[in-house]
Amino acid sequence: MGFFNSLLGNATEVNLEEIREEFAPILLPGEELETAFRIFRDKWVFTSKRLIMLDVQGVSGTKREYHSIPYKSIVHFSVETAGTLDDDCEMKLWVRGMSEPIKKEFKRDVDVKGLSKVLAGHVINE
Repeated sequence: MGFFNSLLGNATEVNLEEIREEFAPILLPGEELETAFRIFRDKWVFTSKRLIMLDVQGVSGTKREYHSIPYKSIVHFSVETAGTLDDDCEMKLWVRGMSEPIKKEFKRDVDVKGLSKVLAGHVINE
């Protein structure tokens, strides 16, 4: 089902131990991984200081673009839970300086309310 969800663009939760080594070179001293999601080869990683969005490019996947959004730059966010006929959840982030929100869909079993609580803790406390 994970491959099918990736085809539909739905993110699945990632075990932090699987990505710890991959992200270690770009983490600041004291910065901790909190939760992460994968869509095909791309990842959204929530740390104690920022949101890192990894965009894996090219056929070989060796080219990588890391977008780093400090929580203080997030001015508004929303989460939408799955419904009876709607099988996915959605998160939208409005970032200072951008007119359109960043959107990400998650599969039904992702705890978007818990994710919202983690994000709120960072955004509101900044």
